Amino acid sequence: MNIEGRLIANRYEILKKVGNGGMATVYKAKDHILNREVAVKILKDEFTTDDEFIKRFRSEAQAVASLTHPNIVGVYDVGNEGNLYYIVMELVQGKTLKEVIQQEGKLSWKWSVNVAIQIASALETAHKKNIVHRDIKPHNIIITEDGMAKVTDFGIAKAVSNSTITAFGTTIGSVHYFSPEHARGGFTDAKSDLYSLGIVMYEMLTGKVPFDADTPVSIALMHMQETAIPPITLNSTIPNSVNKIVIKAMQKDANLRYQSASEMLKDLNMSLKNPDGNFVFMKDAENDFPTQKIPTMYDTDINKENPARKSQKDKKKENKFISFIKKHKALSFIIGAILLFVLTIGITYFGLKLTQVKEVLIPNLEGMSSQEAKRTLEEAKLVYTELEAQFSPDVPEGYVISQEPRYIENYKIKEKSEVKVVISKGQELTIVPKVVGMKKEEAIAALQEANLLSEVIEETSKTVEEGYVISQEIEQNKQINAGETVKIHVSIGTGIEQVDIPNVVGKTEADAKKLLIDNKLKVKEVIYQEDKTKNDGIVLKQDKESGTTVDAGTEITITVNKIAQMKTRKSNCKCKIYYEI
Repeated sequence: MNIEGRLIANRYEILKKVGNGGMATVYKAKDHILNREVAVKILKDEFTTDDEFIKRFRSEAQAVASLTHPNIVGVYDVGNEGNLYYIVMELVQGKTLKEVIQQEGKLSWKWSVNVAIQIASALETAHKKNIVHRDIKPHNIIITEDGMAKVTDFGIAKAVSNSTITAFGTTIGSVHYFSPEHARGGFTDAKSDLYSLGIVMYEMLTGKVPFDADTPVSIALMHMQETAIPPITLNSTIPNSVNKIVIKAMQKDANLRYQSASEMLKDLNMSLKNPDGNFVFMKDAENDFPTQKIPTMYDTDINKENPARKSQKDKKKENKFISFIKKHKALSFIIGAILLFVLTIGITYFGLKLTQVKEVLIPNLEGMSSQEAKRTLEEAKLVYTELEAQFSPDVPEGYVISQEPRYIENYKIKEKSEVKVVISKGQELTIVPKVVGMKKEEAIAALQEANLLSEVIEETSKTVEEGYVISQEIEQNKQINAGETVKIHVSIGTGIEQVDIPNVVGKTEADAKKLLIDNKLKVKEVIYQEDKTKNDGIVLKQDKESGTTVDAGTEITITVNKIAQMKTRKSNCKCKIYYEI
């Protein structure tokens, strides 16, 4: 179905298709009310008659709409027009992590850990709200143009209770990133997401997935039965701590993995500070299940009150009460009815009081200081919540970058609602690394690790090998703003065509000159000298040996034979005098 150009909900104008998934198609659209571009995910036609798929589709919207985090793609709206079911989301410009890995191969370990930290932070927020993604893979992680990772496609996420999760009855997700319990169709929880994150880290660090085979079933069996080659074996630059983090996250027994995203985040952050540290705790399987006493039915029941063992005094009290009720049935009925009436009135009254929630206008906090924003929300009887601070080149330190819900003129929310704000950490600063002498690719990666952009300028050099950095325009160790561009000059070699010197000895002067010019060389000088043993006018020698490879345009000096000629001149004495010319 082609819906480009269509206006949905009298608000969202569909501009063009930008993505396609298993369940839905994603379009770029224009929100005409808020005058901004958004992404609209629309359920495919073949699923609109399937109640189960519609349920999954709505589940995604309900799950993600409750999440507010800088590393999670935000959901703005959800609805349907007839059989057209849609979700309106934040439009994120960038590439998927899978595309980045395919283009660059293995990534630097620091960059990989930074991406993993952002993903784990997003999962931490989701897991605290009992939301399990269950399809963490590089395809569902978008790397924005400024290097931020955003988790998207909670298409199979499901809000769960603290102890149970109900599978949809079918296998959903990407088998290369399945946890063993997911592969066997068993219980999946937050620890399953952490296993998948371990697989994603493995692929970032090595450029390949740990388990691969010809069929999905074979790959699933490998997840359940085989042990992956440690990533450090495939990439020796990976620090010991990072290698252990990946191995721990990928443990087949969920009890031996990280038990929460928060626990994994702690180790990831520590690995940046102490890469070779021995802080990753690996549990032993045999110590994970200590012998326990399991209470029997008898043990349980014996602790309960046994009616047969009640005292005679208690029995007499019960008998007197029952006897009174039997003798005064009418009175008991009237008292009961009065109590029920009073209770009903009370519940109704307090229920109405509780449900009568006032609404207040949401203030515009952007540009305010954190203290001013907090005071403004308190005055409006709203709850101030501060999210993780972010660097910003435009907003001064300590001031509000954004808020959720966003400010809309005359838009009201319930009193005591939570308003989440992101506070600026100011402009991020970084140190320019030394890249002179590095290969071009290494230099670009080093600048990227320092949160800097690079601009390559190619130039010729007779002293620096092709592909290596000759110079950088911002000197090393200088502190500058993150995100700035550092120009690097990269050698393309001499840049001059190389030619072979021809042999012109024995040729005439004219032929020699033409041959040298035809071979992209120049005649610097012609020296004349006499050799009566050789023909007049031929080249006797050349100053550079033939067969030698030189730069095009090199000057050659040739020596040409010129034999002196004798001329007769008459005089008054009628003598013949010979002059040598």
